[in-house]
Amino acid sequence: MIYVHVPFCQRFCTYCDFYSEMAENPVVFERYVSGVCEEIRRRHDELAAADSFLLNTLYFGGGTPSLLPIDALGQILEALRRTGHSSPFAEFTMEANPEDIVQRGPDYLRELLRMGVNRLSIGIQSFDDAILRWMNRRHDAATAEKAVRMAREAGFGNISVDLIFGLSQLEDSVWKGTLDRTLALKPEHISSYQLSVEGESALAAMVAAGKYEEAGEEQCKRQYDILCQRLAAAGYHHYEISNFAKPGYEAKHNGGYWERIPYAGLGPGAHSLRFEGSTGIRSWNDCRLTDYRSTEERLGEEDARTETIMLSLRTAAGIDETWLRSHTDASTLTSLLAEGALVSAGGSRLRIPETRFFVSDEIIRELV
Repeated sequence: MIYVHVPFCQRFCTYCDFYSEMAENPVVFERYVSGVCEEIRRRHDELAAADSFLLNTLYFGGGTPSLLPIDALGQILEALRRTGHSSPFAEFTMEANPEDIVQRGPDYLRELLRMGVNRLSIGIQSFDDAILRWMNRRHDAATAEKAVRMAREAGFGNISVDLIFGLSQLEDSVWKGTLDRTLALKPEHISSYQLSVEGESALAAMVAAGKYEEAGEEQCKRQYDILCQRLAAAGYHHYEISNFAKPGYEAKHNGGYWERIPYAGLGPGAHSLRFEGSTGIRSWNDCRLTDYRSTEERLGEEDARTETIMLSLRTAAGIDETWLRSHTDASTLTSLLAEGALVSAGGSRLRIPETRFFVSDEIIRELV
């Protein structure tokens, strides 16, 4: 599993605090590509180690990867090829902004396919223009629909879209309308997240200044329930708290994170996980465009236990019951089973039922 962070945006979304830089001129892209290719050369032995990559996936996330020039993408792919990682990948995802897709056109999409991208993740967020403006998104609803249609016509058979709910100004009727327009496009995968206030975001500053009041828990749960019900009726598998897929289109790369499979994160701000024997080592790159370096920490047994419980119980597949019984308090587990907060996931596994996904953090907190 390889993740490449592309830290460029043309404007910053209201809710986002991911590391990103303004995409101002070609020189910025050149500096970025030079830094990533140098990191790949520096980490050649790690990347070339076959036993470090149990999933042959590649994911370009951001930021806005669709701002990256095609030749820049090609340079990074060529550097990876020299370490033994090249198409066809089991899954090669590129995140894209709807406006970039429409502006760059069918030739751009076909070039992505030619380079091996086989899954497109389109950040739509909403089909309400007023909400999109509040989010400071570059596209409108019509552009989002056009982008998905263009991707389909270009040949993409695996399209994921992102949506956001839980804004205080988001009425249920508007949320239902966004879901209706999403389902009409028939994407293979849908990711939907509740709006959260992140520390360095513009939204956090608005909340601190009293210019925005967060949505209440009742509204957020109601909109999450609407989401679950609508997507289930449309044939989507709710395989992770925030993710829904047509059968067979569950995200392989993200699934690896939830299973704690080793991964390499490339680019400024990216994180990695590797193992030395049974010891996990997490590392992360500095948030600066060039000359960034990595910091790492060793994960102890308690870290591994906590991560395994937290990540596994986000999914419909759940966690092995025998393992959980040997790694958590017996009375707590018995209580959660008795109240239905944990149920059988089939075989020897336990899961949080979909009806309790919205309060999963509380259930996981009791176990860890």
